Amino acid sequence: MFGYHGKLLRVDLTSRSIEVQELDDALLKAYIGGVGVAVRLLYDETGPETDPLGPENVLIALTGPYTGTRVPSATRHHLVARSPLTGLLGESSVGGSWAARFKATGYDGIAVTGRADKPVYLWIHDDGVEIRDAEPIWGQGAEASADWLRSRTARKAAFAVIGPAGERLARIASVPHVGNIVRAAGRTGLGAVMGSKNLKAMAAFGTKSAPLADPEGLRQSVREVLPHVRDATETFSTYGTAGGVEKYEYMGNFPLQNWRGSRWEEGAKRISGVTMYETVLSGKRACLGCPIACGRHVEITEGPFAPLDCEGPEYETVGTMGGECLVDDLEAICKANELCNRYGLDTISTGSVIAFAMEAFEKGIITTAETDGLELTWGSGEALVEMVHRIGKREGLGELLGEGVKRAAEELGHNAVEFAVHVKGLEPSAHDPRRFWSQALSYATNARGACHNRSWGHAYELGLNVPEIGIPESHESYQMEGLAEFTAKLQNFQSVNDTLIICRFTQVGNAVSATNLVDWFNLITGRDVDIWDLMEVGERIFNLKRLYNTRLGISRKDDFLPPRFLTLNRDDEELTNQLPPIGQMLSDYYAYRGWREEGIPTQEKLAELGLGNGSTRSAEPADHGSA
Repeated sequence: MFGYHGKLLRVDLTSRSIEVQELDDALLKAYIGGVGVAVRLLYDETGPETDPLGPENVLIALTGPYTGTRVPSATRHHLVARSPLTGLLGESSVGGSWAARFKATGYDGIAVTGRADKPVYLWIHDDGVEIRDAEPIWGQGAEASADWLRSRTARKAAFAVIGPAGERLARIASVPHVGNIVRAAGRTGLGAVMGSKNLKAMAAFGTKSAPLADPEGLRQSVREVLPHVRDATETFSTYGTAGGVEKYEYMGNFPLQNWRGSRWEEGAKRISGVTMYETVLSGKRACLGCPIACGRHVEITEGPFAPLDCEGPEYETVGTMGGECLVDDLEAICKANELCNRYGLDTISTGSVIAFAMEAFEKGIITTAETDGLELTWGSGEALVEMVHRIGKREGLGELLGEGVKRAAEELGHNAVEFAVHVKGLEPSAHDPRRFWSQALSYATNARGACHNRSWGHAYELGLNVPEIGIPESHESYQMEGLAEFTAKLQNFQSVNDTLIICRFTQVGNAVSATNLVDWFNLITGRDVDIWDLMEVGERIFNLKRLYNTRLGISRKDDFLPPRFLTLNRDDEELTNQLPPIGQMLSDYYAYRGWREEGIPTQEKLAELGLGNGSTRSAEPADHGSA
């Protein structure tokens, strides 16, 4: 079984039992790894009766065949569980070094159930797995906890570790991953799932390698591509992901004032990656084995947020905490980002819910009585930082905001739902669906909610292409013809990337092509597949995600966009945004997908993809091997 160890680690924290389950070849052929295998396991083992914060929920981390190889930007894994934020499929992809350190222990994935009677952490290493006491670091921040864990495990170990927000079950809690860099599994509240299990951390370090079918062939192939990756991503390396802030603000893709603003040229400039580079940047950081090095490290020595020496904010953080809140103080955003890493909070959801609170404050729905005198005014860096503290500690208004925008709006009432921007309970990434209609369609139909990564449509409308899958050129913006096919193919393609697993940024400038993905997969596994074989796997995964959610009651009624995206046009000078006609988009999309008009996959489509009828938890293949 080249490219894999063929082993899934299973831990039940209630009984403190540890088992090793063999992963059979049929499962790996049907789903490959990463998100595919993880969602298959989640589908088979949870359902409508599963409490996202109950011991029966299963937290699954899966690597892919690329993990631990020479493939660039592939030190990633996928984390899934039923989401406490949305109640639906919860998933998050994360880089850093944890995936490689974990796979080197001899396992491809881990599934955790149950609830420990006191705080614990898992120590996974060459010689086995241990459940250890974590009470001394319960209540501590993620990086401080990682330092403590490192002194008791291994110097080069990596840690998936929650902070106080996850411990206190904030539904927007993330799972910071601390190793050679800090990266977070931010979306859908998976940090709260760990907290509900009294699981403080999963520490991993090993020295084992999965066998490769043709290691020399892989080495030569990757060597040929690496210069193209470095050239295509030079701007990312120099200015980080936030280097695109000013460009996106100019074209109307940057979120402003809880998605209601039109232009903010000077503000965007003050918080851009270029300004970060010229002012507070102290160094670059890279995930293990990544030639791009888009990570930032910042240092602030003076002012109200000093001293600060930490990971710097990414584009999405700058977009939500800066643009959405109209905060043009880069140092305040850096501090808020550092606090999110410390408390274990998703920066996207946190920035979004603070922007929502600022609008509610402006409208008098929230008053200083609820904020203990804090003025939640637009543009206040002090208010931004203070609210991150309160959400992380779950104090005062922070208790409610930690539940996410959807629940906060329902609790506040007074028509707050009109400016509560979310899809299926998940706050959007910092890309405006009124500027890129493929993002509008993808936001509406993604299993986890409003996420740009599940299609990356904005990048492909701007110039990227994948001729191998029938996208020879970028799609023209605001063009309905072909939009459904374009979006669905990209969603399937990104599912392939998430199951192999490899970072999206390798697609920039078409540096890593679909042909490269196929060649590397074959060289690693010894299989002989083509791009359409992989695309079928991607389509199978996407439909299985849909089945997971339809079993929970999701249908067309939930594939909505919030009112602000459908009724409020950003029509200021030089902006070309147009309101997306979501009704027609969905009808075209369902027809292309082979789904019923209600948004439910047809029996014919399920049979075509080998998913049975999708009506039971035991849809094929359910037998994943033996323990």
